[in-house]
Amino acid sequence: MGKKKFVRAITSRDEDFAQWYTDVCRKAELMDYSDAKGFIIYRPYGYALWENMKNYLDNSFKKTGHENVYMPLVIPESLFLKEAEHVEGFAPETAIITIGGNEELQERLIIRPTSEVLFCNHYAKVIESHRDLPKKYNQWCSVVRWEKTTRPFLRGSEFLWQEGHTAHATEEEARKEALDILDTYEDLGKNLLAIPFITGIKTEKEKFAGAVDTYTIEALMHDNKALQSGTTHYLGTGFAKAFDINFQDKDGKLKSVYQTSWGVSTRLIGAVIMVHGDDSGLVLPPYLAPFQVDIIPIMQHVEGVLEKAQELKKELEDLNIRVRLDDTDKSPGWKFSESEMRGTPLRIEIGPRDLENNQAVVVKRYNREKTTFIIDDIVKSIPGLLKDIHDAMYNNALKNVEENTREAIDYDTFKKIMDEEGGYIKMMWCGDEACELKVKEDTKATSRCLPFDQTPIGEECPVCKKKAKHVVYYAKAY
Repeated sequence: MGKKKFVRAITSRDEDFAQWYTDVCRKAELMDYSDAKGFIIYRPYGYALWENMKNYLDNSFKKTGHENVYMPLVIPESLFLKEAEHVEGFAPETAIITIGGNEELQERLIIRPTSEVLFCNHYAKVIESHRDLPKKYNQWCSVVRWEKTTRPFLRGSEFLWQEGHTAHATEEEARKEALDILDTYEDLGKNLLAIPFITGIKTEKEKFAGAVDTYTIEALMHDNKALQSGTTHYLGTGFAKAFDINFQDKDGKLKSVYQTSWGVSTRLIGAVIMVHGDDSGLVLPPYLAPFQVDIIPIMQHVEGVLEKAQELKKELEDLNIRVRLDDTDKSPGWKFSESEMRGTPLRIEIGPRDLENNQAVVVKRYNREKTTFIIDDIVKSIPGLLKDIHDAMYNNALKNVEENTREAIDYDTFKKIMDEEGGYIKMMWCGDEACELKVKEDTKATSRCLPFDQTPIGEECPVCKKKAKHVVYYAKAY
C-alpha cells in the first residue's frame, strides 16, 4: 500500500509532462516555493545536486588558471547604462532598489541580472599593462531577473549560477577562451550529468546582448523540447571601449582588451530531471547523485541484519562511495519507493534470508534490473556498476537525441515534423531574421544554434526560397 500511495503522487509524463516535472521537484524534495513569487527554496537534496555540479566545474576552472572572486549584489544605475546594447537586452528584467532605510536613494541600484558591467568597471581599474593579462575570473552567486512566468530551476526570478569573465590581449586568445569553456561545459554534460549536448553558435537574434558571438550547449528533454543549458560569449572590445579597459602592449601602444563571459546555472538541475526522470521520480546519474547507493535492511529487527547493513555502508564509504542507510521504521515498500523517487542509482536490499544465503539483492534505478550478489562481492562490484550505469544513461540520452534529430529540405515538411514529432530539425537558412521570425510565428520553434559542422543539406532556404548560407538546428524550447 505504501509504495502505491507514494508513486501515485506523481503525474505520468505522457499524461502531463509539465505537471510531472513539478511533482518530481516537490515530491523528491528538491525545492519548495517561497512566499515571494518566482523565488524558490533550494532544499538540501536539490542544493546537493548543485553543489556537485559546482565542485566539478570549480575544479575544472581552477585547473585552467581561473580564479574565484565575488562582485557586489547591486549595480549603480549610471554604471549599468554605460553599455547600450547590453542594457537594452536586460532592462525589461531588472529589479531596482529605490529606497534605502527610510530615504529615497539619490541613485537607483540595479540588483544584478548579470555582472558584466561590474567586472568591466573593476578591470578598468586593475589592468594597466600586458603583464596584467589575461585576467581569468569566475564568481559563484545568484542573480535576479524579473520573469513573468517561472518554473522551478528552469526559469526563476532568482537563480544560482557561475559567471566567468575574462580579459585578454588578443582576439585569438579571447575566442579560444570562449570555445575552451564550451568544451568544459560539454565535458560536464558527458562525464557528470550523462547528458549529450548539441553545441554551436547562436544566431544574431538569439545571441547574448552585447556579445559579438554566443556559443551554446543545447539539451533535448524527454518531451522533445530543447533546453539552452549554458552559453559562452566572445564579447570583443565593445565593453572594453565603453568602460575604458586599456592596457599598454609590448610595443608600447595603448590597446583595448578582448573579453569573454560565460555561465551555467541551476537550470542544469531541470535538465537532469527532464532528460533522465521517469514516472517514479528522479533517475540520477551516479557521479552527480548525492547518494550513489541506498542500503535498505529488511526486517532490520532480526539479529545481524542491521549490523551487516552498517558494515556494508562503512566499506563502501571507505571507497569514497556516497551511501545512505535507511534504518527508519518505515516499511520496506515505502523505502523502495522513496529510493526510486530520489533517483539513487543503486539500491542494496538485505534481509534475514539473504544473510542465511550469504547474499543480497542489488537494484539499478535506471532500468530496475535486479542482481543477486554474494555479500563478499558487493563492495568491490559497486564502482564498476556505477560506471556501467553512467555509460548506459548517457548512451540512452544520446540515442534519444539521434532518433529525434531530423532534416527538412522543404518548409511544409518542417512544419509537419515540428507539429507531430518535435525534437531537433536541421534545416538550411538564408541568414535573414525575417525567416527566423516566421518559423517562430508558424511553429513556435526557435533557432537553437548553427552547428560547427556546416555541411549543407540543400541549396535554398525552405522558408523564402532564397540561396541558403547556414545550417541551423530548430526546436521548440523551454
